[in-house]
Amino acid sequence: MLEVKKFPVHMADIPVDKSDMKKCLLTGLFEESADVNGVSRQFYTYLAPGLHYNQRCIVLAPPSDMGDISEYLEGSFWLQFAEQQQIFLCILKPQENKWDISGEDADYMNKVYVKIQARDFYVTMQDNIYAVGIGDGATIAQQAVMKMTSEWSGLATVGNLDAAAMLNAEVTQKSEDAGKVELSLNASKCQIPVWMVWQDQKEVHGQIRDYWKKQNDVSDEKYSCGLADEIYFPCNVCKKSTLNEEKVSQIRITNHWDGRVSLELIEEIWQYIRQNCRHRSFGSKAIRKYKDPVEYGASLHKIQLGGYTRIWYEYVPEHVKEKGTKVPLVVTMHGRGGTAETFFDISGMSLVAEERDFITVFPEAGIYQQKPDGLRNVLLWNGSYNGEPIDDVTFIRTLVEDVKSRYPIDMERIYACGQSSGGMMTSALAFSAPELFAAVSPWSAIRDPEHDIPVPEKIEPAVPYLFLLGEDDWLCVDKKNGQMEYQVTESIAEFLRNLIKIYRLEEKPLTYQCGEISYYVYRNEKKTPMLVVGTVREMSHANYPRESWIAYDQFFSKFIKKQDGTLLYMGEDAIHTDKR
Repeated sequence: MLEVKKFPVHMADIPVDKSDMKKCLLTGLFEESADVNGVSRQFYTYLAPGLHYNQRCIVLAPPSDMGDISEYLEGSFWLQFAEQQQIFLCILKPQENKWDISGEDADYMNKVYVKIQARDFYVTMQDNIYAVGIGDGATIAQQAVMKMTSEWSGLATVGNLDAAAMLNAEVTQKSEDAGKVELSLNASKCQIPVWMVWQDQKEVHGQIRDYWKKQNDVSDEKYSCGLADEIYFPCNVCKKSTLNEEKVSQIRITNHWDGRVSLELIEEIWQYIRQNCRHRSFGSKAIRKYKDPVEYGASLHKIQLGGYTRIWYEYVPEHVKEKGTKVPLVVTMHGRGGTAETFFDISGMSLVAEERDFITVFPEAGIYQQKPDGLRNVLLWNGSYNGEPIDDVTFIRTLVEDVKSRYPIDMERIYACGQSSGGMMTSALAFSAPELFAAVSPWSAIRDPEHDIPVPEKIEPAVPYLFLLGEDDWLCVDKKNGQMEYQVTESIAEFLRNLIKIYRLEEKPLTYQCGEISYYVYRNEKKTPMLVVGTVREMSHANYPRESWIAYDQFFSKFIKKQDGTLLYMGEDAIHTDKR
């Protein structure tokens, strides 16, 4: 029988594979617990062999009569499914073999959503977590997702629904302060891809169909395909830009279900809902079609460096390959716990490269231990392993040389950007490799507050900064004791004031507003904006695609750094000769 294990108390005792740094350190079925309204509730997490961090995750509400968890999993296809799809599988457990449809178990499901992102034993991302309910567990999944729609990336229910499934139709989860972690909880009603399977056309099914039709703003025109008897597509009219959120949420329904939960049915449902991911953004989380790097046309590259296998995805637009002339290079770096693969999707920088004719690369960070005695392989830039620092600056330099050996890179137009830990790395590159980068744009972070790294006394040759952050960013903003015009933390204020000093910038910035961003522009004596700070309204610690467009169009493209270190701004000398 499948063994139910406990996670080790000392995760730091488990060594990391230097050739595959983001692989889960454990495999098998593990018991976990989540606190629900003061009560500890158990759930189970299956980590398939070979599973890597940040893969998609299903939170499953099974039938209440599932019995023993090991017997249920071994007697069904779920283990095979998880292994084939390489996903995280989290299984809920009803109390006394009965689901509580009063709302208690919906809260339980949503608490499990939060718990699995704690990074105590593995790493998942809130971007790609899907709710699935089977049998009478379908009602629980419906309740949970209605209450916290903007946190889930998809919903699938297989089973007839109780009238209580509409319990949270008008209820929304209250916002929660998750503390100083990447997870943010600010639930709202919104669109979500849905597939529902039931046996008959009873009244509550019609109510739930209408509820999701309204949330997803779909057309009344009905289509069918494969196992879906009814498919409703989003209305053609879209009043908002689809840059950050795409109008992609269909409703799919299978009627006259025969009561069998087959692998064929779940696979077809999964192929639909897995296509979409929900990412942090300003306002609420935004849903978009997931862009797989390789399917999109990027290539995966690996090198051996410092005893580690280092990787990156590289996107070269086809017309750039065909043209063969020198083009800019943009280095785009993920945040703590993220991966090169996920940030390819989250950042949207490949779309900018396609439209603006440049090459972009998405390198993957080294590792570090985020919590005392915890996981040793949470991905982080400039981290360490076994007390030895990991040299990510050398990695980026080596990566640039590798790309340059294969494509005609314009060495005068190399730029770096990144979010959170990637923002810290972006800033570190500015003063560790200033001759290489013409301009940088850190997002959501500019300096690591957990490491006592002195501010640079000089950056020569000078590197212009565009710093974008959310007004509610827990890492960057201190609303009670914040400094400067935008209430940043003391550490960030010190860094920015130092830039103003060493670049001899105007202390009082020019200001303007464009959409969701308030800009603060600091110019030098030649009126060159060597430091621009942009604060995004209603945004926590996050990144969204428009930042990539802003970074390139409004900032990077205006700067060139000649091989002798001369910085040009819109074709003219950006700095007085005697001030360089």
